[in-house]
Amino acid sequence: MSNNPLLARPDLPKRFYAAVGVVETPDGFVVELDGRPMKTPARKPLAVPSRDVAEAIRAEWDAQAERIDPGTMPMTRLVNTTIDGILADPGPVGTDVARFAETDMLFYRAGAPEGLALRQRQRWDPVLDWAKERLGVRFVLTEGVMHVAQPEESLAAVRRHVAAFDDGFAIAALHQVTTLTGSALLALALADGRVTAEEAWALAHLDEDWNVEQWGADEEAMARRAMRWQEMLAAAIILNSRREG
Repeated sequence: MSNNPLLARPDLPKRFYAAVGVVETPDGFVVELDGRPMKTPARKPLAVPSRDVAEAIRAEWDAQAERIDPGTMPMTRLVNTTIDGILADPGPVGTDVARFAETDMLFYRAGAPEGLALRQRQRWDPVLDWAKERLGVRFVLTEGVMHVAQPEESLAAVRRHVAAFDDGFAIAALHQVTTLTGSALLALALADGRVTAEEAWALAHLDEDWNVEQWGADEEAMARRAMRWQEMLAAAIILNSRREG
């Protein structure tokens, strides 16, 4: 048996449609392939509440060449996951987002080198200042990676803030940003418009970028990061459409 993953990988399905369009319906915005409404893997109607989200899905399907590659369709994947697995009960996903605040990346600081520690203070502290103003609570910072317990009142404030997101699409997007960045506060700041997707991404990779500056970049790691960035953009479009809608 070959160990080559490319040989073991099944053929991608052929593109079976010519035209991709977006139609507004009473249930939301629907993407159509050759005039036929798309469905999720669970055979549910693929309808989204925002034209921007639908247009992102349309662009992904329109960009497919001879074969359809799901790996190049982060918005489609996120929306399918949301409709099939989250919309019926978004509560547990929101709870998971809030739980990230117990060990949020922004709380764990470098003691050395001083240049990195200074950069963290300069760029991460404004997000914590926003959280203090927005949530009315403080968080405890520490050096290193040893767990530091956060005040229960601070965690409760995060839970209340997340609970205000009653839209399953927004909850799914929040969760995706949180897991991609390692920070619930960055996800909430993005949803609030305090930071852009590009700013949140840079803040989440501050340590990594510092190391790249010192030692150079690993091409495979950068390729994986580029793919995750596309997933970040998909979630950001959903959160931006919620704020602007």
